[in-house]
Amino acid sequence: MLTVKGQATRARILASAAELVHRHGVAGTQIDDIRRAAGVSGSQMTHYFHDKQTLIEDVISWQADTTLDAQGSLDSFDAWHRWADQIVARQTARQFRGGCDFGSLAGQLAESSPAARAQLADGYGRWLELFRHELQAMRSRGVLRLDADPDALAHTMLAAMQGGVLLAQTLRRPEPLRDSLDAALNHLESFAG
Repeated sequence: MLTVKGQATRARILASAAELVHRHGVAGTQIDDIRRAAGVSGSQMTHYFHDKQTLIEDVISWQADTTLDAQGSLDSFDAWHRWADQIVARQTARQFRGGCDFGSLAGQLAESSPAARAQLADGYGRWLELFRHELQAMRSRGVLRLDADPDALAHTMLAAMQGGVLLAQTLRRPEPLRDSLDAALNHLESFAG
């Protein structure tokens, strides 16, 4: 069990690692880079993380948690439009560099090991479950028709966002992201109750 100070140190290391991995990729980020960015000693790094693989596996979990914690309520059409606008605004502010924090990890690590792929799948599964839950609530309240499939709609929304972010990152312009999100939102609204 970590002390409060230990938890803060570990969180600082994970945040620094996530930022560096997002900017430079897994292969371009070294333990010493993370150690310097987090302002910790080599012995502290080894205390919290046995090796780079352990650290990267924990970064996957940390990034999934961070992504989900930042997700606001999506219980109305207006909320889904705000979600889409926030994604476009965030990617525009980044000048379309780096892509999705979690998606970029998936792109780099999904084939690196069965353990990493399982963690990434779990993160996406949790994200889809959050969307599904919100969409089911909308259907239960009559905002969506009964024939709306929360599973299919969750897949549509997440895939539109991930694909749009990747295209915007590659092309360095907002239109692919905005267009894919608008198409997904139009599809969602076609089930209005």
